[in-house]
Amino acid sequence: MNFSCPQLFCSQYLRALFLAALVAVIAGCASSPISKPIETPASKSLQQQHLNSIAAIKAFSLKGRIGVQTEGKGFSGSMQWQHETAEDNIALYSPLGGQVASIKKDANAVTLTEGNGNSISAQDAETLTEMTLGWKLPLTGLADWSLGRPTAQPIDKINWDEMGRITHLVQEGWDIEYSDYLAHEGKQLPNKIYLRSPKVNIKLIVENRFSTP
Repeated sequence: MNFSCPQLFCSQYLRALFLAALVAVIAGCASSPISKPIETPASKSLQQQHLNSIAAIKAFSLKGRIGVQTEGKGFSGSMQWQHETAEDNIALYSPLGGQVASIKKDANAVTLTEGNGNSISAQDAETLTEMTLGWKLPLTGLADWSLGRPTAQPIDKINWDEMGRITHLVQEGWDIEYSDYLAHEGKQLPNKIYLRSPKVNIKLIVENRFSTP
């Protein structure tokens, strides 16, 4: 019998297999993540300058849009937030503009009032919002994270851009990404913030803000 054709087919098949594997290896190398830039004294100085520029902000008002995804449920709408050193007032609105809830935090407790007037209080906003809205709002940390700075708690991971601004922060069980910053009153503040925890994903887009020392 003549085996020339099968041998030729086998050779071509093996060559094609080798080329496919080679292409896959090259593609894998091309998609490998680029190494992070090495921090230098100059880059660390920029980071500290940025943090110093926003360190004095103790109070602010914020308006924006918020989207939440948690265990098959979701919420999207708008948000108005007035933050003071010892008090927070937040109003959440549906996409059609109807008020869904208001949250007030002071030194004693946190109270959530629903659109129908029913109120419930708890010791912290995280517990309260999970009980009433079905998702956890990290209000304590968000006061700092919404300004693009870490809280005083330990930092698990932090990355910076070339201007000394935080791009990625892992802290207090939350994975936080900043995709965009805008100049505001002479300071660089984030206007797109993504927060992720094992159970909740939150997207906050800041449309307007006013800050005071």
